[in-house]
Amino acid sequence: MPLDPHIAAFLAAQPAAAADASLDDIRRATELNLPMLHGPVQPVARVETFTVTTGDGHPLRVRAYWPADTPRAAAPQPAIVFAHGGGWCLCSLELYDNPCRALANASRCVVLSVDYRLAPEHPYPVPLEDFYSAVLWAFAHASQLGIDPARIAVGGDSAGGNLAAAACLLARDRNGPAIAHQLLLYPALDDTLTTDSYATYADGYYLTRDVMAFCWDTYLPDTDTGDGRPACAAPMRAATLERLPPATILVCEYDPLRDEGEAYARRLRDVAVPAHDERLGGMVHGCIHMLGLTPAAASLFTQSGALIGAALST
Repeated sequence: MPLDPHIAAFLAAQPAAAADASLDDIRRATELNLPMLHGPVQPVARVETFTVTTGDGHPLRVRAYWPADTPRAAAPQPAIVFAHGGGWCLCSLELYDNPCRALANASRCVVLSVDYRLAPEHPYPVPLEDFYSAVLWAFAHASQLGIDPARIAVGGDSAGGNLAAAACLLARDRNGPAIAHQLLLYPALDDTLTTDSYATYADGYYLTRDVMAFCWDTYLPDTDTGDGRPACAAPMRAATLERLPPATILVCEYDPLRDEGEAYARRLRDVAVPAHDERLGGMVHGCIHMLGLTPAAASLFTQSGALIGAALST
Protein backbone atom coordinates (compact mmCIF):
# COMPACT_ATOMS: atom_id res chain seq x y z
CA MET A 1 0.00 0.00 0.00
CA PRO A 2 1.17 3.63 -0.31
CA LEU A 3 3.30 5.18 2.39
CA ASP A 4 1.03 6.47 5.15
CA PRO A 5 0.24 10.11 4.22
CA HIS A 6 0.87 11.45 7.73
CA ILE A 7 4.29 9.78 7.76
CA ALA A 8 5.01 10.99 4.22
CA ALA A 9 4.29 14.58 5.26
CA PHE A 10 6.42 14.21 8.37
CA LEU A 11 9.37 12.85 6.37
CA ALA A 12 9.09 15.59 3.76
CA ALA A 13 9.31 18.22 6.52
CA GLN A 14 12.45 16.81 8.13
CA PRO A 15 15.60 18.90 7.76
CA ALA A 16 18.77 17.30 6.46
CA ALA A 17 20.88 15.74 9.17
CA ALA A 18 23.85 17.83 10.26
CA ALA A 19 27.00 16.21 8.92
CA ASP A 20 29.03 17.23 11.96
CA ALA A 21 26.52 16.15 14.62
CA SER A 22 28.13 14.18 17.44
CA LEU A 23 26.57 11.10 18.98
CA ASP A 24 25.82 13.16 22.11
CA ASP A 25 24.00 15.69 19.91
CA ILE A 26 21.98 12.91 18.28
CA ARG A 27 21.12 11.42 21.65
CA ARG A 28 19.85 14.75 22.98
CA ALA A 29 17.81 15.39 19.85
CA THR A 30 16.31 11.90 19.97
CA GLU A 31 15.24 12.23 23.61
CA LEU A 32 13.72 15.65 22.86
CA ASN A 33 12.00 15.00 19.54
CA LEU A 34 10.63 11.45 19.64
CA PRO A 35 8.21 12.05 22.54
CA MET A 36 6.52 14.71 20.39
CA LEU A 37 5.30 11.84 18.17
CA HIS A 38 3.94 9.68 20.99
CA GLY A 39 0.53 11.21 21.53
CA PRO A 40 -1.31 11.18 24.89
CA VAL A 41 0.17 9.22 27.78
CA GLN A 42 -1.37 5.76 27.99
CA PRO A 43 -2.88 5.03 31.42
CA VAL A 44 -1.79 1.76 33.06
CA ALA A 45 -2.60 0.15 36.40
CA ARG A 46 0.79 0.89 37.90
CA VAL A 47 4.48 1.36 37.16
CA GLU A 48 7.39 0.24 39.34
CA THR A 49 11.15 0.48 38.80
CA PHE A 50 13.47 -2.24 40.09
CA THR A 51 17.25 -2.54 40.25
CA VAL A 52 18.90 -5.70 38.94
CA THR A 53 22.59 -6.45 39.55
CA THR A 54 24.28 -7.78 36.41
CA GLY A 55 27.06 -10.36 36.36
CA ASP A 56 29.70 -7.60 36.34
CA GLY A 57 28.06 -5.75 39.24
CA HIS A 58 26.29 -3.05 37.26
CA PRO A 59 22.99 -1.76 38.76
CA LEU A 60 20.50 -2.21 35.94
CA ARG A 61 17.08 -0.54 36.00
CA VAL A 62 14.02 -2.54 34.95
CA ARG A 63 10.71 -0.70 34.78
CA ALA A 64 7.53 -2.76 35.04
CA TYR A 65 4.18 -1.75 33.54
CA TRP A 66 0.95 -3.48 34.56
CA PRO A 67 -1.91 -3.18 32.05
CA ALA A 68 -4.77 -0.85 32.88
CA ASP A 69 -7.41 -2.35 35.18
CA THR A 70 -5.06 -5.06 36.51
CA PRO A 71 -5.87 -5.55 40.21
CA ARG A 72 -2.94 -6.02 42.60
CA ALA A 73 -4.40 -9.35 43.73
CA ALA A 74 -4.68 -10.69 40.18
CA ALA A 75 -3.58 -14.21 39.34
CA PRO A 76 -0.03 -14.47 37.96
CA GLN A 77 0.15 -12.54 34.71
CA PRO A 78 2.01 -13.18 31.44
CA ALA A 79 5.01 -10.90 30.92
CA ILE A 80 7.25 -9.50 28.18
CA VAL A 81 10.86 -8.62 29.02
CA PHE A 82 11.36 -5.75 26.57
CA ALA A 83 14.46 -4.21 24.99
CA HIS A 84 14.10 -0.78 23.42
CA GLY A 85 15.39 0.15 20.00
CA GLY A 86 17.85 2.86 19.05
CA GLY A 87 20.66 1.10 17.22
CA TRP A 88 22.23 -0.08 20.51
CA CYS A 89 23.52 3.49 20.99
CA LEU A 90 20.40 5.66 21.38
CA CYS A 91 17.20 5.89 23.44
CA SER A 92 16.41 5.18 27.06
CA LEU A 93 14.00 3.75 29.58
CA GLU A 94 12.31 7.16 29.81
CA LEU A 95 11.92 7.57 26.06
CA TYR A 96 10.12 4.23 25.83
CA ASP A 97 7.72 4.93 28.68
CA ASN A 98 4.66 5.57 26.52
CA PRO A 99 5.35 2.79 23.97
CA CYS A 100 5.69 0.30 26.83
CA ARG A 101 2.45 1.51 28.35
CA ALA A 102 0.72 1.01 25.01
CA LEU A 103 2.23 -2.46 24.59
CA ALA A 104 1.18 -3.51 28.09
CA ASN A 105 -2.41 -2.46 27.45
CA ALA A 106 -2.56 -3.99 23.96
CA SER A 107 -1.07 -7.32 25.00
CA ARG A 108 -2.57 -7.54 28.52
CA CYS A 109 0.93 -8.52 29.65
CA VAL A 110 3.21 -7.03 32.28
CA VAL A 111 5.97 -5.29 30.30
CA LEU A 112 9.42 -5.24 31.91
CA SER A 113 11.46 -2.56 30.12
CA VAL A 114 15.23 -2.97 30.43
CA ASP A 115 17.63 -0.01 30.69
CA TYR A 116 20.61 -1.83 29.16
CA ARG A 117 23.92 -0.03 28.72
CA LEU A 118 24.58 1.58 25.35
CA ALA A 119 27.36 1.40 22.78
CA PRO A 120 29.94 2.69 21.97
CA GLU A 121 30.73 3.14 25.65
CA HIS A 122 29.51 -0.43 26.18
CA PRO A 123 29.73 -2.40 22.91
CA TYR A 124 28.75 -6.01 22.32
CA PRO A 125 28.26 -8.13 24.34
CA VAL A 126 27.40 -5.73 27.20
CA PRO A 127 23.90 -4.69 25.98
CA LEU A 128 23.01 -8.32 25.32
CA GLU A 129 24.36 -9.56 28.65
CA ASP A 130 22.48 -6.76 30.45
CA PHE A 131 19.25 -7.77 28.76
CA TYR A 132 19.84 -11.45 29.46
CA SER A 133 20.50 -10.62 33.13
CA ALA A 134 17.07 -8.97 33.23
CA VAL A 135 15.50 -12.07 31.68
CA LEU A 136 17.08 -14.29 34.34
CA TRP A 137 15.95 -11.86 37.04
CA ALA A 138 12.36 -11.93 35.77
CA PHE A 139 12.24 -15.71 36.03
CA ALA A 140 13.87 -15.70 39.47
CA HIS A 141 11.50 -13.02 40.81
CA ALA A 142 8.30 -14.07 39.06
CA SER A 143 6.44 -14.55 42.33
CA GLN A 144 7.45 -11.10 43.62
CA LEU A 145 6.37 -9.53 40.32
CA GLY A 146 3.10 -11.43 40.16
CA ILE A 147 3.95 -12.96 36.80
CA ASP A 148 3.66 -16.52 35.55
CA PRO A 149 7.11 -18.07 34.93
CA ALA A 150 5.57 -20.35 32.30
CA ARG A 151 4.42 -17.29 30.32
CA ILE A 152 7.45 -15.02 30.17
CA ALA A 153 8.28 -13.79 26.68
CA VAL A 154 11.03 -11.54 25.39
CA GLY A 155 10.48 -8.69 22.98
CA GLY A 156 11.94 -5.58 21.46
CA ASP A 157 11.93 -3.28 18.48
CA SER A 158 14.78 -2.76 16.01
CA ALA A 159 18.06 -3.18 17.96
CA GLY A 160 15.90 -4.32 20.87
CA GLY A 161 14.43 -7.02 18.64
CA ASN A 162 18.00 -8.09 17.98
CA LEU A 163 18.65 -8.37 21.73
CA ALA A 164 15.44 -10.32 22.26
CA ALA A 165 16.28 -12.81 19.50
CA ALA A 166 19.87 -13.13 20.75
CA ALA A 167 18.66 -13.72 24.31
CA CYS A 168 16.71 -16.71 23.02
CA LEU A 169 19.92 -18.07 21.50
CA LEU A 170 21.75 -17.55 24.80
CA ALA A 171 19.00 -19.23 26.81
CA ARG A 172 19.10 -22.23 24.48
CA ASP A 173 22.89 -22.53 24.41
CA ARG A 174 23.40 -21.88 28.13
CA ASN A 175 20.57 -24.16 29.27
CA GLY A 176 18.78 -21.08 30.54
CA PRO A 177 15.11 -20.54 31.36
CA ALA A 178 12.31 -21.64 29.06
CA ILE A 179 11.36 -18.40 27.31
CA ALA A 180 7.76 -18.81 26.16
CA HIS A 181 7.80 -16.58 23.08
CA GLN A 182 9.78 -13.94 21.21
CA LEU A 183 8.10 -10.76 19.95
CA LEU A 184 10.36 -9.15 17.36
CA LEU A 185 9.26 -5.75 16.02
CA TYR A 186 11.11 -4.76 12.81
CA PRO A 187 14.24 -6.45 14.27
CA ALA A 188 17.86 -5.87 13.22
CA LEU A 189 19.12 -9.40 12.64
CA ASP A 190 21.52 -9.34 9.68
CA ASP A 191 24.60 -7.10 9.53
CA THR A 192 25.29 -7.68 5.84
CA LEU A 193 22.86 -4.94 4.71
CA THR A 194 22.46 -6.63 1.32
CA THR A 195 18.75 -7.47 1.16
CA ASP A 196 16.43 -6.07 -1.48
CA SER A 197 14.71 -3.87 1.10
CA TYR A 198 18.05 -2.28 1.97
CA ALA A 199 18.47 -1.36 -1.69
CA THR A 200 14.90 -0.13 -2.14
CA TYR A 201 14.59 1.87 1.09
CA ALA A 202 18.20 2.94 1.61
CA ASP A 203 17.23 6.62 1.88
CA GLY A 204 14.14 8.71 2.41
CA TYR A 205 12.16 6.42 4.71
CA TYR A 206 13.25 7.56 8.19
CA LEU A 207 15.90 4.89 8.89
CA THR A 208 18.64 4.91 6.25
CA ARG A 209 21.15 2.29 5.23
CA ASP A 210 24.04 4.53 6.29
CA VAL A 211 22.60 5.06 9.75
CA MET A 212 22.10 1.34 10.21
CA ALA A 213 25.68 0.67 9.11
CA PHE A 214 26.85 3.21 11.69
CA CYS A 215 24.79 1.49 14.39
CA TRP A 216 26.24 -1.94 13.60
CA ASP A 217 29.77 -0.56 13.64
CA THR A 218 29.10 1.17 16.96
CA TYR A 219 27.75 -2.02 18.54
CA LEU A 220 30.39 -4.31 17.02
CA PRO A 221 33.56 -2.26 16.49
CA ASP A 222 36.16 -5.02 16.88
CA THR A 223 34.37 -8.33 16.43
CA ASP A 224 34.62 -8.95 12.68
CA THR A 225 37.69 -11.11 12.15
CA GLY A 226 36.91 -12.10 8.57
CA ASP A 227 34.27 -14.71 9.31
CA GLY A 228 31.60 -12.13 10.08
CA ARG A 229 29.84 -11.09 13.25
CA PRO A 230 29.18 -13.46 16.17
CA ALA A 231 25.86 -15.29 15.89
CA CYS A 232 24.57 -13.79 19.13
CA ALA A 233 25.33 -10.33 17.77
CA ALA A 234 23.65 -10.95 14.39
CA PRO A 235 21.15 -13.79 14.91
CA MET A 236 20.76 -14.46 11.19
CA ARG A 237 24.31 -15.86 11.39
CA ALA A 238 23.30 -18.56 13.86
CA ALA A 239 24.19 -22.00 12.52
CA THR A 240 20.77 -23.30 13.50
CA LEU A 241 17.57 -21.83 14.90
CA GLU A 242 16.38 -25.16 16.24
CA ARG A 243 14.89 -25.36 19.75
CA LEU A 244 14.10 -21.64 19.94
CA PRO A 245 10.83 -20.24 21.30
CA PRO A 246 7.93 -19.58 18.95
CA ALA A 247 8.08 -16.14 17.38
CA THR A 248 5.87 -13.28 16.33
CA ILE A 249 7.68 -10.97 13.90
CA LEU A 250 6.21 -7.70 12.63
CA VAL A 251 8.01 -5.74 9.93
CA CYS A 252 7.28 -2.40 8.27
CA GLU A 253 6.59 -2.15 4.56
CA TYR A 254 8.92 0.84 3.98
CA ASP A 255 11.90 -0.25 6.05
CA PRO A 256 15.43 -1.34 5.13
CA LEU A 257 15.12 -4.09 7.78
CA ARG A 258 11.92 -5.56 6.33
CA ASP A 259 13.39 -8.49 4.40
CA GLU A 260 15.62 -9.80 7.19
CA GLY A 261 12.69 -10.04 9.60
CA GLU A 262 10.68 -12.03 7.09
CA ALA A 263 13.69 -14.21 6.27
CA TYR A 264 14.22 -14.96 9.95
CA ALA A 265 10.62 -16.12 10.25
CA ARG A 266 11.13 -18.46 7.29
CA ARG A 267 14.31 -19.87 8.83
CA LEU A 268 12.46 -20.55 12.07
CA ARG A 269 9.64 -22.32 10.26
CA ASP A 270 12.16 -24.36 8.27
CA VAL A 271 13.30 -25.99 11.53
CA ALA A 272 9.75 -26.45 12.84
CA VAL A 273 9.77 -23.45 15.19
CA PRO A 274 6.34 -21.81 14.98
CA ALA A 275 6.82 -18.30 13.57
CA HIS A 276 4.17 -15.85 12.47
CA ASP A 277 5.24 -12.79 10.51
CA GLU A 278 3.18 -9.84 9.33
CA ARG A 279 4.02 -6.78 7.26
CA LEU A 280 2.59 -3.47 8.52
CA GLY A 281 1.39 -1.72 5.39
CA GLY A 282 2.36 1.91 4.89
CA MET A 283 4.60 1.96 7.96
CA VAL A 284 8.25 2.94 8.39
CA HIS A 285 10.89 1.88 10.87
CA GLY A 286 10.32 3.28 14.34
CA CYS A 287 6.53 3.41 14.09
CA ILE A 288 6.32 2.31 17.75
CA HIS A 289 6.86 6.04 18.43
CA MET A 290 4.25 7.37 16.00
CA LEU A 291 0.88 6.97 17.73
CA GLY A 292 0.59 10.75 17.91
CA LEU A 293 1.62 11.19 14.28
CA THR A 294 -0.73 8.79 12.51
CA PRO A 295 -3.69 6.65 13.60
CA ALA A 296 -2.28 3.85 11.43
CA ALA A 297 0.64 3.38 13.85
CA ALA A 298 -1.83 1.75 16.23
CA SER A 299 -1.64 -1.32 14.00
CA LEU A 300 1.75 -2.13 15.52
CA PHE A 301 0.15 -2.42 18.95
CA THR A 302 -3.15 -4.02 17.96
CA GLN A 303 -1.44 -6.67 15.86
CA SER A 304 1.43 -7.45 18.22
CA GLY A 305 -0.83 -7.26 21.26
CA ALA A 306 -3.37 -9.69 19.83
CA LEU A 307 -0.72 -12.11 18.60
CA ILE A 308 1.41 -12.18 21.74
CA GLY A 309 -1.74 -12.26 23.87
CA ALA A 310 -2.96 -15.32 22.01
CA ALA A 311 0.47 -16.94 22.18
CA LEU A 312 0.58 -16.50 25.96
CA SER A 313 -3.12 -17.36 26.33
CA THR A 314 -4.10 -14.04 27.88
